[in-house]
Amino acid sequence: MVSINGRRKRLVTGVFSTVAAGAAFGAFALSGTADGATRTAEAADTGKHPKPTIVLEHGAFADGSSWNGVLADLRVDGYPVVAAANPLRGPASDAAALRTVLDHVKGPKILVGHSYGGNVISEAATNDPEVKALVYVAAFLPAPGETALELTTKYPGSTLPDALDPVTYQQADGSTATDLYIRQDKFRHQFAADVPARQAALMAAEQRPIAQAALEEKATSAAWKTKPSWDIVTTQDLNIPAAVQRFMAKRAHAHITEVAASHSVAVSHPHLVADVIEKAARATVR
Repeated sequence: MVSINGRRKRLVTGVFSTVAAGAAFGAFALSGTADGATRTAEAADTGKHPKPTIVLEHGAFADGSSWNGVLADLRVDGYPVVAAANPLRGPASDAAALRTVLDHVKGPKILVGHSYGGNVISEAATNDPEVKALVYVAAFLPAPGETALELTTKYPGSTLPDALDPVTYQQADGSTATDLYIRQDKFRHQFAADVPARQAALMAAEQRPIAQAALEEKATSAAWKTKPSWDIVTTQDLNIPAAVQRFMAKRAHAHITEVAASHSVAVSHPHLVADVIEKAARATVR
């Protein structure tokens, strides 16, 4: 297990293009970086040994833009990347949505899930030989029959219930359902304590709700039982307590990296997250 208390700094200059959910599938080479010779060599080698596509799945109370910093690093290093849109309706239906993306992207893939996105990649990757590794980022790794809600409360430490803002609405068939937001006045403390205040305020305003039913839906499969996995455990997490994350990661025999970070580790420590993803790619795709 690797323990990291700070963020490794990369000196990278050049121009990045922000990629929205479901955007570009191709890799590109970027010259003019601080280690330009290395990047150029990697880019030349890409044609001989194509790199796997990294598929990023966001979790509840977030969207694809939460991966922006991670995505930029991965693209500089020559990886094709897709930040998939997660409907946040339930593990089975969300996994089906992700499968449409996986079926469209040809070749080897590394799946990365943040938070509830871990539930989704665990199901979507099952029986897919092109998914070579799973990377969990402050995420759930449920076993069949477990729910996100059940795992959240397995050990004490989550303050999420008191920060939620439920919205109940009527569905087309006349039944009612509930979506869950995090209260904007509590969002930074709860979800992104190590993110700058102005950025956290934008994240709070842009958050996407998750269906309450999604957190209560039981997992039906667990790809981590058959595929190698990496796990970033966030020790200052108020959504999924570190003890819960460690339990799931150890059960999955994952390669564990611990970092003193909030639940929004992909935003506050993008270089660290990108590094772990690239380690998984190098270890599993030759």
